[in-house]
Amino acid sequence: MLRVHSTLRLLRLPALLLFAFCLWMAPVSELKAQDEAYYRLELGGGIGCGFGVNDLGSKLYGNTSIAGQLVARFPLSPRMAIKVSANYLKVRGNSANVKDFYPVLSAGASPDRMIYEASGELIDIGGLYELHLLPYGWLKGYQGYKRIVPYLQIGFGLTYSTAGKAFTANLPVGFGVKWKIAERLNAGLSWTFHFTPSDKLDGVEAPHGIKSGGFRNKDHYNLTVISLTYDLSPRCPSCNKDR
Repeated sequence: MLRVHSTLRLLRLPALLLFAFCLWMAPVSELKAQDEAYYRLELGGGIGCGFGVNDLGSKLYGNTSIAGQLVARFPLSPRMAIKVSANYLKVRGNSANVKDFYPVLSAGASPDRMIYEASGELIDIGGLYELHLLPYGWLKGYQGYKRIVPYLQIGFGLTYSTAGKAFTANLPVGFGVKWKIAERLNAGLSWTFHFTPSDKLDGVEAPHGIKSGGFRNKDHYNLTVISLTYDLSPRCPSCNKDR
């Protein structure tokens, strides 16, 4: 079973949401940035949804479950940041809802269909590098900062599944959009797809009796999260020492 959809199909809905979000927000007025503070830390959290691409479902947002996130972000410049997050995602699914046929392996060439069911949680901890497509800031000024900025992200993480009692690494890639609501308050929409080399996250391993290497025919998952963060640890750009 081919579990990873084509890139266009995976990105269709998130791209439409991002486009609609940007159209909805009116352009901000131009302001002068003379003594705007830079902040070295953001703390906050988010809530959203996620879905698995595994033996129990491979549809975009099929078997959708609730997701939660705690996040710490370390801005490196208006163009980039490092994000560290702890994520939670429910795992659920039933192979009776998939088109693929899973044989009863213990019965040899049995014509009977094996039904698998999963219920549990995913705990994900990781770090991501965020590349802003526009300089991000509160006041526009001569630097051309924007309050609404799309970004790309890639990183590395670790995942534990209670459904399969499995622990594995994961490779998160995706994109998002940030919106500076106030000088120290940020809202965000993040879409990340997590590739893993494990086939045990849903509690079902190689139901056809054929194991694959790398990321092929393994369990992957998505997280779509709306977050709110607050800026801490200000640094005055016109001073030689911190406040």
